[in-house]
Amino acid sequence: MISNLRDVLPPPIKYAVNRFVDAIITASGRIFSANRWLANLYYFLLSRRFDREHLAVLKGRAAYYRALCEMGDTSPLLRRNVHRLEKGLIMQPRRNVFAEAFILETVHCYNCAKGRPTYSQDELRWATDVLDEYFSVVEDTPPIRKARKEYSGEGAESKPRADIDPCTFKPYPLSACPETDVSFEQLATLFLRRRSVRWYKQEPVPPELIQQAINVAALAPSACNRQPYRFIVANDPSRATEIAECAGGTTGFAHQIPVIIIVVGDLSAYPKERDRHLIYIDASLASMQLMLAAETLGLSTCPINWPDVDWSERRLQGILDLPGYERVVMLISIGYGDLASGIPYSQKKQNELITQWCAEK
Repeated sequence: MISNLRDVLPPPIKYAVNRFVDAIITASGRIFSANRWLANLYYFLLSRRFDREHLAVLKGRAAYYRALCEMGDTSPLLRRNVHRLEKGLIMQPRRNVFAEAFILETVHCYNCAKGRPTYSQDELRWATDVLDEYFSVVEDTPPIRKARKEYSGEGAESKPRADIDPCTFKPYPLSACPETDVSFEQLATLFLRRRSVRWYKQEPVPPELIQQAINVAALAPSACNRQPYRFIVANDPSRATEIAECAGGTTGFAHQIPVIIIVVGDLSAYPKERDRHLIYIDASLASMQLMLAAETLGLSTCPINWPDVDWSERRLQGILDLPGYERVVMLISIGYGDLASGIPYSQKKQNELITQWCAEK
C-alpha cells in the first residue's frame, strides 16, 4: 500500500517521504540491533525482507523429506553419506569402526536408488565403490553387521563385477592426481584475462561449449558433495534479454546478451536451517570455475548480481517456473565478447586491505 502511495506522489514529496522513511529505518536499526530478540522483533514488525527466504527454507525441508520416500534421479542424502564414508576411509589413522550412526540409513537409501531405472548411474557407481571399500575394511558391530547384511550382496565378500571397467570411484591417494604444467603465472594470466564483459558479438554460442564449461565447473568443491545447484541455460537471445532485465544493473546492455545462465540453488538438499547458506557458497564456487572454463573456450562472461528483491524474484520465478525451494544465486551472461567494447578497470584490494594474519599464540 505504501509503495502504491509513493508512486502517485509528486517527486518533491516522494523525496521527502523517502528521506523520512530512511531516517526511521536508520534509527530503528540502531535500537533493534541491540540483541537477537529485538532483531527478531524488528523483522517481524517492521520489515518482511526475509519472508521469501524463510518460506524457501521450509519448502526445501518439506521437499527433502518427501524425496526420502519418492526417490528422484539423485539423492542429497546418499551423496552426503557416501562422502562421509569417504572421509572416514581417508582418516589418518583410520579407525577400525566408524559410521555406525548412519551406515544403515545409507544402505537403505542406496537400495532405494538401485530400484529406480532413471537414477544416475555415475552416482550409483560411486556409492557402490565406496560402500564396497567401506565394508571391506570396517570391523563388525551390531549396526554394521545389519547394514552389511542389507547391502544386497554388494559388500566386501561379493563377487567381482566383471561388467564394468576396472576404474573405480573410491578414494585415491593424492599422488594419483593428474600432473599439471599450469604455472602460477599462467593461472594469474587467466584470472587477469577473465574480465566482466557486457558487450557481445551477435553470434550463436555452440551449446556443446557451454556444456563443457558446466561439466568442468561441477568439479568445484561442495559441502558433503551434495552440489545443491543447477544451471539453467537460456540460449535464445530474446529469452536471455527477458531474463537479464529481471536483474538490476543490466539497463543498457541486456538487449544484446546472446546467452544467459541462471544459477539456481536448491534448498531441498537440506533438512536443517543451519545449512541454508550452502547453496550460495557451493553455487558460487562452481560459477567461478564455469567462467574461467568459458574463458579458455574463447567465451566471455559477466556475473550479474541478484539481490533479494521480491519483485525480481517473483518475475523470474514465473518465467522459469521454479519451485519454491529453489533460489536464484546469480545470473551469468555468456557469449563471444565484442573486442571493441570497454572493460572497467575495477581496481582490486591487495595485501593488507584484504588479508589479516592471525597473531601467534
